[in-house]
Amino acid sequence: MGRRIAFAAAAAIGAAALWWRKNPSACPYSQRFWVEAPHPLITRSRLRSVLRPFPGERICEIGPGAGYYTPSLAAWVGDAGRIDIYDLEPRFLDHALGRVAKAGLRNVVATQGDATTLPYEDDSLDAVVLTAVLGEIPDQTGALSEIARVLRPGGRLVVGELLGDPHYVAPSALEARALAAGLVATERSGPAIGYFARLEPVG
Repeated sequence: MGRRIAFAAAAAIGAAALWWRKNPSACPYSQRFWVEAPHPLITRSRLRSVLRPFPGERICEIGPGAGYYTPSLAAWVGDAGRIDIYDLEPRFLDHALGRVAKAGLRNVVATQGDATTLPYEDDSLDAVVLTAVLGEIPDQTGALSEIARVLRPGGRLVVGELLGDPHYVAPSALEARALAAGLVATERSGPAIGYFARLEPVG
């Protein structure tokens, strides 16, 4: 009896994961526990080593979720810098801002919207960060093209992915979609099951 229940539960989880993979969508706020949990392999220290942020930079974090990385990003760029957080779900933005406020940081600006229509001017951002977010976007190439548009010359995009996420994007798939959007992969930290990749505008 116990085996049947376990098998049924595993089958249900597998079916749900397959459905989510075929129907990409943003993580609902009601399931925020998934993004609040520790992030094995895609750690804050690994993100910093690939992003290499500088004080005074302007960085956009698309899909910050509950703000797991946001306070660190804000601290890295300092008071002279700025972090723009951008998400479809206003409640995630409020949650992330709450974490930032608890950390005593005031250099984060929140905007609600879709990743395929970024409200930033051309060549206006030093970097963009997407962690476990790209696979949730139905038009990934469109979003990557928008990111390429808003990056300054010499800017960079850092994408984090973790196997087990139903919307996981493998390194080879990321590189192909990025190249189609005018971005080339220049660095990767971590194994394929959990990695941060750095991409830069072609040319």
